Amino acid sequence: MILELADIRIHAGQQAAFDEAIQRGINTVIAKAKGFEGFKVNRGVESPERYVLQIFWTTLEDHTIGFRESAAFAEWRAIVGPFFAQAPIVEHFELVAKSS
Repeated sequence: MILELADIRIHAGQQAAFDEAIQRGINTVIAKAKGFEGFKVNRGVESPERYVLQIFWTTLEDHTIGFRESAAFAEWRAIVGPFFAQAPIVEHFELVAKSS
């Protein structure tokens, strides 16, 4: 399994609207993508305009090719993109260890 981690900064004062948009975008677009295995979204306490989005994919290619190169990616960005104060920083991770 691959973890996609997106560090997202949104425009100040838009948290409530972004909370709704990101949930809707995940449920209506990303959740339908091949290889999607789940997600988490966290909002910063000290920096409430900062969000960390974690999406779990079966393979790296499910995200980088299957989703990012599909029409669904444009649909996703149309939902959440207007809130972005800057381009998100996106990286991928492999599991090394976890709690039991």
